[in-house]
Amino acid sequence: MPATSPAHHQRRRRRTNRLLATAAGVLTAGALAAAALPGSASADENHGDKGESHHPGRYQEVQLLSFNDLHGNLEPPSGSSGRVTELQPDGTTKTVDAGGVEYLATHLREAREGNRYSVTAAGGDMVGASPLISGLFHDEPTIEALNKLDLDVTSVGNHEFDEGAAELGRLQNGGCHPTEGCYTDEKFQGADFPYLAANVLDEKTKRPVLKPYWVWKKQGVKVGFIGVTLEGTPNIVSAEGVKGLAFKDEVETINKYAKELQRQGVKSIVALIHEGGFPASSSYNYDCDSPGAGDGISGPIADIAKNVSPQVDALVTGHTHNAYVCTIPDPAGKPRMVTSAASFGRLYTDTTLTYDRATGDIARTAVKSANHVVTRDVPKAPDMTRLIDKWNTLAAPIGSRPIGYISGDIVRDGTESPLGDLIADAQLAHGRSLDAETDLALMNPGGIRASLSYAAAAGEGDGVVTFAEGFTVQPFANTVNLQDFTGAQVIQALKEQVSGPNAAAPKILQISSGLTYTLDLTKTGADRVVTDSIRLNGSAIDPAATYRVATNSFLAGGGDGFPTLGEGTNDLVGLDDLAALEQYLTANSTATSPIAPPKADRITIVQ
Repeated sequence: MPATSPAHHQRRRRRTNRLLATAAGVLTAGALAAAALPGSASADENHGDKGESHHPGRYQEVQLLSFNDLHGNLEPPSGSSGRVTELQPDGTTKTVDAGGVEYLATHLREAREGNRYSVTAAGGDMVGASPLISGLFHDEPTIEALNKLDLDVTSVGNHEFDEGAAELGRLQNGGCHPTEGCYTDEKFQGADFPYLAANVLDEKTKRPVLKPYWVWKKQGVKVGFIGVTLEGTPNIVSAEGVKGLAFKDEVETINKYAKELQRQGVKSIVALIHEGGFPASSSYNYDCDSPGAGDGISGPIADIAKNVSPQVDALVTGHTHNAYVCTIPDPAGKPRMVTSAASFGRLYTDTTLTYDRATGDIARTAVKSANHVVTRDVPKAPDMTRLIDKWNTLAAPIGSRPIGYISGDIVRDGTESPLGDLIADAQLAHGRSLDAETDLALMNPGGIRASLSYAAAAGEGDGVVTFAEGFTVQPFANTVNLQDFTGAQVIQALKEQVSGPNAAAPKILQISSGLTYTLDLTKTGADRVVTDSIRLNGSAIDPAATYRVATNSFLAGGGDGFPTLGEGTNDLVGLDDLAALEQYLTANSTATSPIAPPKADRITIVQ
C-alpha cells in the first residue's frame, strides 16, 4: 500500500448488539490524576447514549481500549500464563485467573457501554507463537476473533513476521493459504482492521510493507495512530521471515509520521510500539509513578518514550509481556502516558484521552489510564464460544493424539530449565539419527513457549503429552539443522549468551546432555561464561577441533544475538523441532514408564 495513504479504513461491520457484562475489570492504582480543564465545558459532556443531535462541548473524552501480545491465545491460558499478580491494599499480593477471548470480548464490550467515542487498539504480536487452535490454521482463527472483538487498529510485532511478509499480507487482505488452501467452506476474509508497519520497509521500494498510520474519526474528532515494531526484529525472527525487509529506528519513524499527520491537520496522535519495558513490580496494578514519574520502569521503552516527539500524546506498547501504566516525560518535559497490558489477553488498558475541539489536540494534563483484569467471572461471549468450538472441532483429531508420557510437570522456568534440557536432548537425538557424529545441541529459551503439565488438560489423562501440548511448547516449525563449528566458535557462541546484544539481558541457551560449564554471574560481559569450565562428556572443548552441533533454524541463522551460530558449515537440515520432540518422547516414554523431569544441572551458576 502507498506509504502516505491516509484513507480511513473501511470497516465491514457495525458495532451492534454488544454483550453487556455483569462485572467490570479491576482498576489499577496507577492512574494519572485528571487536572482541571480550562473553560466551562464538561469533559464528559458527550458521554451517554443521548443521540448525536446535541451541540458538542469543547472537550470530548475519547476512550482508548488497548491490549498487546495476544499470541493467538483464544482459550484461557493455563498455568502461570493464565494468571496475573494483584497488589492488595495491605501490601500483599494474590494471583487472579485471567484471559480467554470469550471473557475479553465481554469485558471490552462492557467497557465500551456509555462511551460513544471509543477506539480499540493493539500493540502487536496478535498472532505467532500461538496455541494449536490458532497456529495449526496459520492464525486465521485469531484474526476472526479480533474482528469480532471490534479491534480498530494494531501495530505489527516481531511475530507477525514469523511466516514472512507475504503471509502477513494474507492475514491483512484475506485469501486461502497458498499451500494448505481453505480450512472451511468459506474463504478467509482477512482482518477488518489495519495492521500498521511504519518502520518495516520493502528493501527494493523503500516503502512500508503495510500502512504506516491510520486516522480514527468521529463527529469532528480525529486521532492518528502510528504503528511500529522493534528495530531489532531481524534478531529474533528467522532470516526467512524477514527476507527482503528493512527495519528502521522506532523513534525516527514515529517522529517522521507524526509530522506528516500534523501537516494533514491531525494533532492528536497515539504511537503503537511493539517494544516495551520492565516495571519494578510484577503486579499489574503497581503504581509505576511512585516515587516519581517514570522511576518504576526501565528498558528500551523508557529511552524511546523520552525521545519520541511531543506531538505524540500517548504510547501503547508491548513485547516484554509486562503490565504497566506509567508517565514518562517527553522531550519537552511534559508527562506522557505509556501503557502495556501484559500478554495473552489477561489484561486490557482503558485510557481516557481528553480531546480539545478548539485545538484538535489532546489536553494531556487530563489523560488518565488503568489496567483491568480480564477476569473469568463474567459471562462468556457466545460468538467467541462458537468460534472456538468451530476451530477446536477441526483441530481435535490432530491435537488430541498422544505423543509421550511424563511423570511430573516439566517446566520452562529457570536459567537452565528442565524443559530446555529435554528439548535439547531431543534435538541431539534427532541430529544423531541424521549424522551419528553429532556432538551437542543448543536451544534458544525464547523458542520454548510453555511448560509441559502433568495434570490432564482435556481429558487425555494425567501425564499424557498430546500433540496440542507439544505444539504449544514449540509452535514455530523451525527445522533442526546440523552444522560444523570449531571448538573456538562453540566457546564464542556460549559467551554470546552474556555479551554483545545479550549483555544487558542474557539469553542462556539450553544445552544437551554431556555439555557442562560454569556461569559466574558475579562477573560481567563474556567473562560470565568461565572458559576453562566448558566440558563435553568430561573433556575440555578443543578450540581447534571440529564439532557437529544441532540447533534450530532460527539459531542457525544467527538469531537472538548469536552471530557465531550463523557461521556454521556443512549444513544438513532435518525435521521440524516439534517432530524431533515427538520422536524423542515416543521413543523414550510409555504410559508405564514415563519420562521424569530432567534435573537441570548442566550449568553451574555462581551468584
